[in-house]
Amino acid sequence: MASNVEIKARVTDPRAMRARMESFGTTAPDELVQIDTFYNVPTGRLKLRESADGTGELIYYQRADDPGPKVSNYFRAPSSDPASLRDVLARSLGVRATVRKRRSVFLFGQTRIHLDQVEGLGSFIEFEVVLRDGQ
Repeated sequence: MASNVEIKARVTDPRAMRARMESFGTTAPDELVQIDTFYNVPTGRLKLRESADGTGELIYYQRADDPGPKVSNYFRAPSSDPASLRDVLARSLGVRATVRKRRSVFLFGQTRIHLDQVEGLGSFIEFEVVLRDGQ
């Protein structure tokens, strides 16, 4: 099981935050459009992430609901047919929520910085440090 440490926060001025990320000298950000569909499961979280290019990824993760930085342990499985997978999961488990977002991904060392515009919720930033074995 892979692990990362992540922290999320609301952003009041996304343009200023983007300028700040760019000032760190990171690589040009990847610009993504993603739809995350969350399913009803007894433990952890299960989501299907669909990308604008037609690919998808089923992600199961366990993470505390506490505020502040959290360790997230996760499994990922790619899908070349996320629409069919979405239908099967919705019928068998039921949909908990759907989140649509535009995401800019900046890389800074071992940290991925996501600047998100989430439909109906606003702007957020997430710092995600992917942990290596032994960290």
